[in-house]
Amino acid sequence: MPDEKIAYTPEGVVLVSYPTLVSAPETLGAAIEKAFGSGPECLGIIVVKDLPPAYVAQREKLLTLAYKFAHLAQAQREKYSDESSNYSFGWSHGKEIMNGKPDVLKGSYYANPIIDVPSVSQELAEEWKEYYRPNIWPDPNEQGVEGFEEAFKDLGRFVFDTGCALAEACQPFALSRFSDATMSLPKLISTSQTTKARLLHYFPPSPDTPLHVDEDEPVDSWCGFHLDHSLLTGLCSAMFLREGDAPGAPPTVVPCPSSTSGLYIRNRGGELTKVSIPQDCLAFQTGEALELATGGKLRATPHCVRVGGSSQDISTTSRETFALFMQPGTEELLSPTSVTFGQFSEEYSQTIMERSLHEECNLKIK
Repeated sequence: MPDEKIAYTPEGVVLVSYPTLVSAPETLGAAIEKAFGSGPECLGIIVVKDLPPAYVAQREKLLTLAYKFAHLAQAQREKYSDESSNYSFGWSHGKEIMNGKPDVLKGSYYANPIIDVPSVSQELAEEWKEYYRPNIWPDPNEQGVEGFEEAFKDLGRFVFDTGCALAEACQPFALSRFSDATMSLPKLISTSQTTKARLLHYFPPSPDTPLHVDEDEPVDSWCGFHLDHSLLTGLCSAMFLREGDAPGAPPTVVPCPSSTSGLYIRNRGGELTKVSIPQDCLAFQTGEALELATGGKLRATPHCVRVGGSSQDISTTSRETFALFMQPGTEELLSPTSVTFGQFSEEYSQTIMERSLHEECNLKIK
């Protein structure tokens, strides 16, 4: 039975209040343990409500710009991609592998909303181009996406500041589980220069990217099952936009197309739960770096995104969202065995690549 002293969303996700988080974090121990602990019912996610009123406008502004950027001409979008960072800065579309195939169902814009140009050695910057490249921003006069950089930074900084407050509240709980008793979750996050935000546009299924949106639709049809490799990941509620009736017409904000559309998380007991984040709330998930730092005591939870709905509902509807990955510097040690975040990140990337190649081979064999 849920603890009556802890608030929950209708789906059973732990809910905490922003004013309490920033003014009395020491009172949230039970809620944090219920959300991030090792019990089989723990989802590894917490929702923060009662955010400042400005947040709603910041979210809507940036997510609308995600839609507008994705609707620029391809040549315009590609001006802001960066092959040298493995497309880890700026625009990326079709460069990642999902379920054994190039992922063309979503486009991403990556940037560090806290630091434009990291102050690290040239050697470190060259070794870790995925983390220490300067940000790439659309031209301020790029028609249709004016104000993109400012909106990205405004929302990113707020999510980051809220995540730092959550890290402070988590420290007493995490400290007893860290492999290294001197480790500080707030310090690992607040002093890092590797923070990365990802603005996501999920394209509607099209004749070129068909999906069978029915009872046989895979639960990970829009985004495959994965684990974040951060310490904590901040998530905004997704916004669904329906294309205008005429070319160039502005999109319309619409409700989630179906009760089956959205984010799914597998809890520590293996059960799958659909999770909805209210549009005036933020959510934070645990990542694999935190799992490593706690010797597996706080495990990251697999999650995915499903298209859902009927073909008619979704054919002109896109999904926009924003995620902020709060992670340590590449040289920070995460375990007593001297594994740095950079080494872990490299192993994570290699695992993803090997998994993708394995899936691709299996598809060819079938």
